[in-house]
Amino acid sequence: MDEMKPIKTLSGEAEFPCYVAKPDGEAKAAIIVIQEIFGVNPGIKAKCDHWAKAGYLAVAPDLFWRINEGTDLDADIQEEFQVALDLMGKFDQDQGIRDIEAAIHFARESVNGGKVGCVGYCLGGRLAFMTAARTDIDASVGYYGVGIDGLLGEKNAIAHDVMLHIPTSDGFVPADAQAAMHEGLDDHPKVTLHDYEGLDHGFAAEFGTRRDEKAANLADERTAAFFKAHLA
Repeated sequence: MDEMKPIKTLSGEAEFPCYVAKPDGEAKAAIIVIQEIFGVNPGIKAKCDHWAKAGYLAVAPDLFWRINEGTDLDADIQEEFQVALDLMGKFDQDQGIRDIEAAIHFARESVNGGKVGCVGYCLGGRLAFMTAARTDIDASVGYYGVGIDGLLGEKNAIAHDVMLHIPTSDGFVPADAQAAMHEGLDDHPKVTLHDYEGLDHGFAAEFGTRRDEKAANLADERTAAFFKAHLA
């Protein structure tokens, strides 16, 4: 069963919507699916449904709820892409991490104190790295996270395993930023980086023109094995 469900903020003074996908039977763990700048759209919901079919409780918090209700945008429509960029400019990332933390608390309680991981895309890839550094998440995966090179000062706070998927021709993450990520993280005992040669941002999108089927499947297989190892 899947549904949009209200979850309480950390303060308990408000609620915000999350897409929740439940597996058949008891969940073995939970995964927070962190949105791109396009909101909790059909692609993000499909990611959740995939994890639910694999036996996990999947939760995708609507992180733009404070600035726009029900964000559901298509990356292939230029006007909607611009709306997404505008929302990104208004988004408070620190507050977003607190909402992710609230989702972690909800998920952990829902799986009876079991483990919780997160996986994020684009903006969500960046937020997955921040979540690894700022919360008690058990495992984190980021796909084409933007601006992680500017967050390397937080790497020493990472206590649990992290995997990052990096397309080498990412139009939003230039070569110097990728080099800084490797220099700063290759020797980190908890961080694994995978490069995808010649691929661009969004290669693992569920729908639309950005997807590269072969690379998306490879990255997703690596992510599934990672969660199997660290959320057991």
